[in-house]
Amino acid sequence: MKRETLDFGSELRRRRTEKKITLGTLSLQLFCSSSHLSKVETGKAKANLRFGKLCDDALEAQGELVALLDDEETTKERPTDINLIFGLPALPYHFVGRPQELKSIADYLSGALESSLCVISGMTGVGKTALALQGAWAASKCFPDGCFFLDFGETSPHGAQEVLSSLLKLIGVPEERLPSRPDALANLWRSRTRDKRLMLVLDNVRSAADVAPLLSSDPGCKVIVTSRKRLSALDEATHVPVGVLTDTEAGALFRTAGGERAACAPEAAVRAVVEYCGRLPLAVRIVAARLRSGSMRSVAELEVRLSHETHRLELLDDGDRSVAAALAVSCHCLSGEQRRVLALLALHPGPGIDLHDVAVLADIDPLRAATLVDGLADAHLVTHESSRRVSMHDLVRQFARVELLAQLTVEEQHAALRRLLEHGLRLAVAADKLLTPQRFRPPVILDDFPEGAWAFSDRAAGVLWLESEWRSLVALCETAAELGLHSLCWQLAFALRDFFFLTKRWGPWIETHTRAVESARTAGARTWLAISLSNLGVAHSDRGDLTMAVGYFQQALVLYQELGDDDGVVNSVSNLAWAELYLGEYENSMDGLRTALKYYRRMENRRNAAITLRGIALLEAELQLCPSAVEHAQQARAEFHALGLELDAVMSVNCAAWAHFRSGDHRAATADYKEALALAESCSSSYEGARALTGLGNISWARGRHEAATELWRRADVLYGGLEPVMLGEARVRLAS
Repeated sequence: MKRETLDFGSELRRRRTEKKITLGTLSLQLFCSSSHLSKVETGKAKANLRFGKLCDDALEAQGELVALLDDEETTKERPTDINLIFGLPALPYHFVGRPQELKSIADYLSGALESSLCVISGMTGVGKTALALQGAWAASKCFPDGCFFLDFGETSPHGAQEVLSSLLKLIGVPEERLPSRPDALANLWRSRTRDKRLMLVLDNVRSAADVAPLLSSDPGCKVIVTSRKRLSALDEATHVPVGVLTDTEAGALFRTAGGERAACAPEAAVRAVVEYCGRLPLAVRIVAARLRSGSMRSVAELEVRLSHETHRLELLDDGDRSVAAALAVSCHCLSGEQRRVLALLALHPGPGIDLHDVAVLADIDPLRAATLVDGLADAHLVTHESSRRVSMHDLVRQFARVELLAQLTVEEQHAALRRLLEHGLRLAVAADKLLTPQRFRPPVILDDFPEGAWAFSDRAAGVLWLESEWRSLVALCETAAELGLHSLCWQLAFALRDFFFLTKRWGPWIETHTRAVESARTAGARTWLAISLSNLGVAHSDRGDLTMAVGYFQQALVLYQELGDDDGVVNSVSNLAWAELYLGEYENSMDGLRTALKYYRRMENRRNAAITLRGIALLEAELQLCPSAVEHAQQARAEFHALGLELDAVMSVNCAAWAHFRSGDHRAATADYKEALALAESCSSSYEGARALTGLGNISWARGRHEAATELWRRADVLYGGLEPVMLGEARVRLAS
């Protein structure tokens, strides 16, 4: 075939088709868009020599494709237009992880994503520059006309014009030919880079306005931007958000960057160190360098030093790199109101922060709080967990405490915390009232909601809020004790008690009530001391720590007797009777339960009477008085249902099922356990659901259906692992099977 009968575009298409390469696949190899490649093949766009060489190499044409270019095109190198510059800094050492982010960058640079630029954003120290360079180096050979790296952090606040001037000088434009107007500079830049394959890496960009003049519509010019801000105004960009490293990645970075001692360190110690660093690459690199250089003799020493929060930021500063200095830069552009909110957020003791909490802390309108938080999120100083919750990185929180809280008076800080504590208590009380509406509550508990305050629509909404906020409320309970706000401490513990009973979270239940006991003792509040001791005993009893429970119940009983509080005395007698039931002291237990039942009925306390009746049913089942046990359990269930106490009703149905099982009536037991399983799901009790499944498994095992039993027990473990045999007969039977 003679050359004059061929043209570059048609021959390019023929060879591509012959090799069965799609337009999209070849465009990825050439780092251009599919539309541009199609225009070249159809003759609607001309190929220059560089593009021709890339096509020739990709299709292994041995120079035959390049030879088809017009002489005018092959000689049109314009050597004076651009002096080839390869300015990418060296690849960062010890780079780890980021597979998804690197793929997004590669897709952008290859043309698979037809975006105007790629924006890599994240909090300071998260490794944005290292990620950008890793992605840029991987594709650098595909940009033969130059790769440029410019740090906007080194320029003036109006750095776009300065950067444009520098770039134009780099590509050979004499300074005297540079126009003075910024828009004219941008026009000249776009003109000189037309039909070129260039890559720009713009580091530490402050705003979208700095980037816009450097953008080109030419598909061969690619721009990667790193910024501490999201730069949401760059609508056409490929946005690549960067978070902290995973546990595994952070550990790998520490081991590779920290030298031999880090490489050989125990896994637990490495994990602790990187967690103290918040898995932030900058922090991990700094402490790894300290270990490698010998300023820290061991990983164990490093772990101990980092564990002291007040000095952690000092340790994360090696003279050349500093987490605190980097965060200071991020905060520099914040408004005064944003800085105040960030400082107050550092006072919040919980892991996540509800937007209503932000408003309460700052004493501002919730809508204003949301706006200010959005600004902090744009600067990657807080992170949105959901539409109504944010979180702070531990090092950001520590920086705000050290650097920003000092700008607020102690009085302002304490007032903010008091508002937050009272707000949390009010909501906890409201949720608790929906959870157990018949529960006795001392009158001092705050429940006077301000007009227009946010509340809950129903029980499910209250439980959902408690599920999301209990960690913060536990932390607030401790904060109240530390601030000497003892009444708020013991009231918060009281308000959380039934939620912890529902969810069987004995650890925080015991933690809050231990604090409550200390606060009540410090304040000399003997009634609240008795209440808190009693609830602390219930927590230990419910967990199976019966000896400790009895000790707390006896302390509470003595206090109630001294106070002349008949209700408190009987409640203590009842609690002791329950503990004696589980300890196998059946005679003493029956005496205490009957005494309590008689008192509650006389006082018309229907809830406590029904609870006691259920206890008697459990005791009767242990004594093989099964018909009576079933009857009493069913009476308790009917009373709970009438009172709207569905969790207690489920417990009574399970109790009746257990009595049926003890009597050998597996059919009746199966029916009750199945009903309890359905009711447990409706009232969000995984514990009672697991109890019902365990009971059904026991029945299957007793009938010889071992595979079915094993599956039911497996489902019980998934729903709630580790039912305590001391507390539940169902668990004892399973253990013996």
